[in-house]
Amino acid sequence: MIAFGDRLKSVVDAHGRLCLGIDPHTSLLELWGLSNDAEGARALALRALDAAHGRVGIVKPQAAFFERFGAAGYAALEEVIRTARDGGFLVIADVKRGDIGSTAAAYGEAWLAPGSPLEADAMTAVAYQGLGSLDPVIELALQHGKGVFVLTATSNPEGREVQQSVSGSGRSVAGQLARDVAVRNASARGWGSIGVVIGATEPITASGIDPVLLQHTPVLGPGFGYQGSRLSALDSVYGVASSSVIPTVTRSVLSAGPEGLAAALDAHRAELDA
Repeated sequence: MIAFGDRLKSVVDAHGRLCLGIDPHTSLLELWGLSNDAEGARALALRALDAAHGRVGIVKPQAAFFERFGAAGYAALEEVIRTARDGGFLVIADVKRGDIGSTAAAYGEAWLAPGSPLEADAMTAVAYQGLGSLDPVIELALQHGKGVFVLTATSNPEGREVQQSVSGSGRSVAGQLARDVAVRNASARGWGSIGVVIGATEPITASGIDPVLLQHTPVLGPGFGYQGSRLSALDSVYGVASSSVIPTVTRSVLSAGPEGLAAALDAHRAELDA
């Protein structure tokens, strides 16, 4: 079995590190001329995958935009994840789940267990109950060559008051989480299988995160494009951790519409490679 960190690095080496977020917002469905229902979300996602083939190797469907349509939305999401994985994409399920004990374990089984209808290659998770609360999810991930990306410093300004507050350890909440994840990856020769989510809307040091700690830790980086950060600013945002960052673009690409999506992806790739 190949560890997720090694699989992720192989995909990055083959296709680049740009990640396409798949978020069928109501406004995007309208822009694409699609119905605001599960079928519209399915159609947008599958067309996005078609355009992404050969351009990116990582996709990140946001579960909420499918969940809002109930059972039909989940059926669409299952098809999107299955189609993406069958097509060779590495799929990060953006689900932001988190809890303790058996409930956390059940979340892991839903999104990471082999054979699950929603099986992805990795999932996003919330650890504000402490990183140890995710142990059942992390153990399942490591057992099956999957990954977990832990929310650490998000790209929304509302999160700063909590994430940048200083705990009893003398570190910020975000800094402590980043350190705890880095410790889990300490034995990895390359990238570890437990990653962090750190938004690109301000330098990570502003959140009290030491970028030196993250050289073996994959960093999922939202906030590029629509939220204002530029791919060309990646190094200045993440410092020495920039080499392990997976930058994500979503609305800045999908808003180009079905006919302009491929060109928008090419433009983002060019900016990232410049």
